[in-house]
Amino acid sequence: MFKLPALAALLLAVPLAYASAPDAEAILKKADSYRLPDASSQVETLVQTFKGGKPDKEKRFQVLIKPGGKSLVLARTPGEIGLKVLMSGDDFWLLAPGSARPMRITPMQKLLGEASTGDIASMTWSGDYQGTVVRELDVDGMPCLELDLTALRKSLSYQRIVLQVAKSDYRPVHADLYAASDRKLKQAHFKVEQRDGRPAVTEMKLVDEVQSNRVTLVATVSRKPRQFGDELFNPMYLSRSENNVQ
Repeated sequence: MFKLPALAALLLAVPLAYASAPDAEAILKKADSYRLPDASSQVETLVQTFKGGKPDKEKRFQVLIKPGGKSLVLARTPGEIGLKVLMSGDDFWLLAPGSARPMRITPMQKLLGEASTGDIASMTWSGDYQGTVVRELDVDGMPCLELDLTALRKSLSYQRIVLQVAKSDYRPVHADLYAASDRKLKQAHFKVEQRDGRPAVTEMKLVDEVQSNRVTLVATVSRKPRQFGDELFNPMYLSRSENNVQ
């Protein structure tokens, strides 16, 4: 039988051990803050593809982000002006240049290379996934925590994500992105730099796990806080909204 002092020590140790475990939700919210530092913002994005290590194509997009899971992606590449992708919650619409009506698409619709609408729009880990911290490990010499994330809805681009964040400040470092079949689709590597006096993700490198030797870079050229009206994020008025947001 346990003596009373020993039993008391054992019972006290249980909540202490639990309290010291990292909280997955708090980690994901912090990791998201590096990708979306401002709740409402305008982001200029450059997407480049590489094949066999050589530059292939590039496109530019302007992304308007509004709280509540809303994003409007506007093509800024010559010859594609007028192409728009709207994300509102789980719904995605694409308006092609010259079209009068938008059509529904999936978040996996490719915009260039491995960069899909879901990768460029404002999808979040903390709002779209639930997960647990599974282990500690080193990634390129950096102490990290690894989280296993499960999608909360079937409409999300990736149904499972294995995310690695820096143990010191929870900045995103690397992620493996999986389909519903648990097949790995891509690897994502995140580059964090100082922007406007604070650390932020400035580049996401997407490595194709299905077709080898294909890499896509999604770079944030500039970002600024900005407020937008609800009319920009209404599919009924997508064809009427201005093409050039200043």
